[in-house]
Amino acid sequence: MTWGIYVSIGEELTLEELVYGLMLRSGNDAALAIATYVSGNVEDFVQKMNEKAKIIGMNHTTFNNPSGLDQEKGNYSTAYDMALLMSTAMQNEIFRKITKTKKIIVKTNLKTYEWQNKNKLLNMYKYATGGKTGYTQIAKRTLVTTASKNNVNLVAVTLVDGDDFNDHKNLFEEAIIYFNAKNKM
Repeated sequence: MTWGIYVSIGEELTLEELVYGLMLRSGNDAALAIATYVSGNVEDFVQKMNEKAKIIGMNHTTFNNPSGLDQEKGNYSTAYDMALLMSTAMQNEIFRKITKTKKIIVKTNLKTYEWQNKNKLLNMYKYATGGKTGYTQIAKRTLVTTASKNNVNLVAVTLVDGDDFNDHKNLFEEAIIYFNAKNKM
């Protein structure tokens, strides 16, 4: 199964628009375009991904492509490392804006796109601030989300979870109760 935003040859999108397509719609074609734009080719971009992963402490992660799709040599990681990645990404203001966007219309020189965010938690939990859904044949369902309430910023990661959106909502609520109780001590 391949997911994309289905960019056409000769179509012009900004880097930010490609990131919207990547984050909201799992646009794997956008991931390849971003990699090529940023580093000139996919291989050099993947090398930069792995270098950044080590810098932020993702010690159990190896990237082999920018999209996350299963390949002969797919990407390998842990829930903990994905939480580190999301925590780091959330420090970027533009990323925070993109990942919390529920819907966007993007007009290019060839098409108009209307993208809905696949992260259903944004609509079902008022404290949700972002995240990324994922699915591959090997990894199955994955979900990384963020939430913020009462100055408590949280990241939740689940792997192979058939009720992930509800589980994330419940994890966030339990964590907020815990941190509120701890702060009252």
